Amino acid sequence: MTTKFAQHHPGREHATLARSLDRLGVEQVDLWLMHFPLKNPAEHAWVWDEFLAAAEQGMTAAVGVSNHHPEQLDALAQASGRMPEVNQVRFNPARYDPHLLAAHRARGVVFQGHSPLRKPGLDHPVLTEIAKAHGATPVQVVIAWHLAAHDIAVIPKSARTDRIISNLQAAGLHLTDDDITRINTLATQSRRTPAA
Repeated sequence: MTTKFAQHHPGREHATLARSLDRLGVEQVDLWLMHFPLKNPAEHAWVWDEFLAAAEQGMTAAVGVSNHHPEQLDALAQASGRMPEVNQVRFNPARYDPHLLAAHRARGVVFQGHSPLRKPGLDHPVLTEIAKAHGATPVQVVIAWHLAAHDIAVIPKSARTDRIISNLQAAGLHLTDDDITRINTLATQSRRTPAA
């Protein structure tokens, strides 16, 4: 169970998490995320200290961030002595960046990808061809690419039971090295294509 804190108003961290726990009917969440980095580094570090305090108080099992660059992770670790455990970042085949993934692994930070199905589009020929070859859906191919090919914790959003079940089946899909390479190159192709 994960919740985020959109820190538009620093100073409300504890009250916000307490309200979330009450609304969820639990005493602790598994993960609490700082939604985005603040422009003021001192203020940003102060909010992170409040996250660490909440973890020490048992309100959350783990703390992390969202939408942070590796340098921002380093700044938090330098200020507090503790690196975020998770960084939730928008990630999909069109945004594939091996250097970004390597930077997180070097820091021991779990890279969690949100919005995995947005681009390059599930009707992209590479995805549909790979899906057909495996008797799978393009959605399952993209999820498998995140999980098996790059060891990324991925969040495919769905409220429909049938889609959730189908998404889970992607964990058993084994992509070939060629499949993975073809999907990886979609990022290069998308950088060459002007944004719509």
